[in-house]
Amino acid sequence: MIQSIAISGVKYSPDDRTKKYVMRKVGRLDRFLPRHARESASAEVKLKSVNRSHGNKYEAEIILYVPDKQLTAKDSTLNMLAAVDIVEEKLRAQLKKYHDTRVTHRAKHSLLSRLKRRTHRPRVEY
Repeated sequence: MIQSIAISGVKYSPDDRTKKYVMRKVGRLDRFLPRHARESASAEVKLKSVNRSHGNKYEAEIILYVPDKQLTAKDSTLNMLAAVDIVEEKLRAQLKKYHDTRVTHRAKHSLLSRLKRRTHRPRVEY
């Protein structure tokens, strides 16, 4: 679980229920991080109350600090919890890409090469 999560509100004061929900959602994002990045990952959550022409009232922005990168996602909806859900999904996709670029895939290649070697053996018929 991501230990360092800072939650702040701009023109909006989040209640305990909202803070707990955000902590649970953002804290579970460490599953998608490489192992070396789990210790140093931290998050900053900004919750805002805005008036947009489309009727969106709440905006959530999450900035996730991982080694060598800063991942950001932002969205606005009618409900604060829904905005947090959407932003969490966006960050999850970004973290999967980050994980794929940072982790070497040696084991995967060696497994495939072993399977190829097995299929190319000559058959012996009796």
